Amino acid sequence: MKISDLLKLSTDNLRRRKGRTLLTLIGVVIGTCLIVVMISLGIALNKQYEEMLRSYGDLTKIEIYNYSYGGTTADSPPVLDDAMLSTIKAIPHVTAATPQYQPNNLSAQLYAGKNDRYQSWLNAFGMDPASLEAMGVQLVEGSYLTGNETLGKNKIPVLVGENLGYSFEDTRKSYNSGKRYVYQGMLDASGNPVPPFVDIQKDKMILRMSDYAEPNPKTREYELVVVGVMKSDYNVGYYTDSGVVMSIANAKMLESAYAKLTGSNNSSSGGVMISNGVVMREKDNGYNTVYVKVDDVDNVADVEQAIKDLGYTQINSLTQLREEMQGQVRKQQMTLGGLAAVSLLVAALNIANTMTMAIYERTKEIGVMKVLGCELGKIRSMFLIESGAIGFLGGVVGVVISYGVSFVINNLQTIIMILGLQNEESMMGYDMMTGMPTGGTSSIIPPWLVLGAILFATFVGLVSGIVPANRAVKISALEAIRHE
Repeated sequence: MKISDLLKLSTDNLRRRKGRTLLTLIGVVIGTCLIVVMISLGIALNKQYEEMLRSYGDLTKIEIYNYSYGGTTADSPPVLDDAMLSTIKAIPHVTAATPQYQPNNLSAQLYAGKNDRYQSWLNAFGMDPASLEAMGVQLVEGSYLTGNETLGKNKIPVLVGENLGYSFEDTRKSYNSGKRYVYQGMLDASGNPVPPFVDIQKDKMILRMSDYAEPNPKTREYELVVVGVMKSDYNVGYYTDSGVVMSIANAKMLESAYAKLTGSNNSSSGGVMISNGVVMREKDNGYNTVYVKVDDVDNVADVEQAIKDLGYTQINSLTQLREEMQGQVRKQQMTLGGLAAVSLLVAALNIANTMTMAIYERTKEIGVMKVLGCELGKIRSMFLIESGAIGFLGGVVGVVISYGVSFVINNLQTIIMILGLQNEESMMGYDMMTGMPTGGTSSIIPPWLVLGAILFATFVGLVSGIVPANRAVKISALEAIRHE
């Protein structure tokens, strides 16, 4: 007996008992549909959580805090210096790592305009130029720093936040005058945005430091050459809004120059700390803060563990919060999926019952097949094909219905408003299915879920038919022929 003959015979047998086959099929359809819909709700909820976490910050970024005075005791972490930074960069899945070196031992101001009319406090950050793009820093204009720029004496290449211009104030106006400041979002009488006093891309900006000694203070000046303008993004870092980013070498150079100008001994400090009465500078302890970029969010936990193995325990990322949310979603999916699996189990029992009844009704047919020399494996295959076909068809129909249910869930609020059951104001901002803020999709059915559901339903059908198929091949041919 050929495969085509088995398929035809199995199809004919299912057609002869349309009512019973249909009722059995409905059970598989309901079970498959419930499983697909429940999993799709979990997938959508997980996606909404991911989007919510992204609004908090970069999911693939790890922050290392070094406030333990490295190297002072046996339990202290190692010094977080450039050598350790190279070690961190060599960790698998790490794409970039940079300190955020803020020279605290530096008091300087920015000036622009004729006769230094406009003034702003310097908010400078030293970072690794090669890591800026990988860290998510985007540019509105210009190019990234390379660290190899040669602009001449007392000229420093920098990236500036796109709103740095709004940090300048007009020194010709009194402190009580509303015209001394211009804020981002301020509108003129015609409703047009008021531009800042300083055009950061065109106007010359001077960094000036002073020892404030009276009556003749000593000063030193540097010109900031804007190489690129950063797009404001607080998820990347608040420095992208109105900060000034330069290479770490230039940041330390400015700090050293300020120390010489003022006679300070805390050169290259990056923040002075005191431990057990001992003054600690950043050159003793390494960098206070280092940011590490990971290639994929799923690898963040492994990189975190590798950093902890190096001795750094004061680290922070959104991974823990993400894992907690994913755990909640998995629990919900297991609960809902378990309920759906019960219905599919009932469907499996119905398939087994249907195939068992078919054996009793076709006992004589089985006997004739044996007498004619049909192989036992072929008889077994015939019943397995029938049960597998019920599972396959139920899976396909269940998936199709799942798409319809998913569409209704995703557009439930619109449907309710069209039917006039509830007004738009009372439903605004709340998703009825997930409890999350509206704007996202409540049900997502990816291709792998469709394929998995159909294969699983088919598998359930095949497994349900094993016992009846084995019973069929054990029937005696002579007794089967005499069976009425």
